[in-house]
Amino acid sequence: MPSVDDIIGDILRREGGFVNDPDDPGGATNYGVTIHTMRRLGVDVDGDNDVDINDVRQISREKAAEIYKEHYYIRPGIAGLPDPLQASVFDMYVNAGSGAITILQKLVNRFGYAVSVDGMLGPQTTAATIAAFENAPDHFVDAYGIARRNFYYALADRRPASRKYARRLDGGKGGWIRRAEEFISPQYHLTEAEHQERIAAWGG
Repeated sequence: MPSVDDIIGDILRREGGFVNDPDDPGGATNYGVTIHTMRRLGVDVDGDNDVDINDVRQISREKAAEIYKEHYYIRPGIAGLPDPLQASVFDMYVNAGSGAITILQKLVNRFGYAVSVDGMLGPQTTAATIAAFENAPDHFVDAYGIARRNFYYALADRRPASRKYARRLDGGKGGWIRRAEEFISPQYHLTEAEHQERIAAWGG
């Protein structure tokens, strides 16, 4: 299994550098760390007693990795999940915050283990996730990845401005969908035709 530092390295690769996309509710980001996160944590990179877009531009890869390990892996409790599941849930937590845990809780319920869907990875959810995983070790990680993919498509259904993240300009799979499928076995990847069918209602 990859180490947490290996997982963080992959996340940093996916997230890339500085972006300030007006269609992204997260606002300005660098290495995937948003300005809102930096303000919440008080990450004043330039030391001018406020956290603004200049701090986002200047955050180092090392500081981003430190934030991810402490605030997106250790504190949420992802370290307590089954090892094969950690990379996908961690990556989704970076991308969607507590939505990653909501997706997990809904999936655990579908596997027959009743937990509250509250976006918090407490002892009940952790224990139920371990039980669900151990009951279906060959399927649970793929099931979580597929649930992630469904989440992205559904989000784009509701928010047209976000469709560019799920569909490329040429109509192919966008970054969100490709990201989810990095954690899904190839046999469960959507074909191009299936992707086109899923997004047909979006129009041009």
